Amino acid sequence: MEQKIYLLFGRSGCGKGTQAELLAKKLNLPTFSSGDMLRAKLQETDFTARKLKKVIEGGQLAPTFYIFQLWVRKFEELKDNSGFAGIIMDGSPRTLTEAQLLQEAFGWYEWQAFPILIDISRQEAENRLIRRRICQNCGQLIPFVGQYKKIKKCDRCGGELIHRSDDETTAIKKRLDYYEKHVQPAVDYYEQQGALIKINGEQPIKKVFDELLSKIENQ
Repeated sequence: MEQKIYLLFGRSGCGKGTQAELLAKKLNLPTFSSGDMLRAKLQETDFTARKLKKVIEGGQLAPTFYIFQLWVRKFEELKDNSGFAGIIMDGSPRTLTEAQLLQEAFGWYEWQAFPILIDISRQEAENRLIRRRICQNCGQLIPFVGQYKKIKKCDRCGGELIHRSDDETTAIKKRLDYYEKHVQPAVDYYEQQGALIKINGEQPIKKVFDELLSKIENQ
């Protein structure tokens, strides 16, 4: 059985989380997020959990060595699963180093990787982030795209929609600056290898997904 790994990344606000969910349903594959595993770790009480909490609360990222440790643990678990067909990784890699480590790991586990960039401009990202909302009840993010612009209540639970505290101008600029400095080199790395699948993210959600499907089916 061919085992495929789909890596979805792009600027904040590009809709990679939405596209990851759609792709997971279409291909019947699980999603995998470093953020989810970190949040689970923060519920523990050991040294690393305590230090991670301080680091993240201070606005810094978890160190690459620890992220890679989490990945390898997960990869071993997946490799030992006889029914494993692939996985969708949302939001990774975050840096060139992570991209290179992932490339080596995928070779080791004999997996085929498909790096997918949901591409939007910095200006488009800023416009979306300053306007997007989150459900106060269930935490669902409501993007400022297409029909979602008109939603008054959460379409999942009916909860009130509010603006996130980290979707303010200063915080947005910081996240987008991080992308340019750290994530863009990873994008360039995949592009130089001829492996990058670039999707126009400045389209309605369905058209983005249709383009994504069309391009991965041709791989």
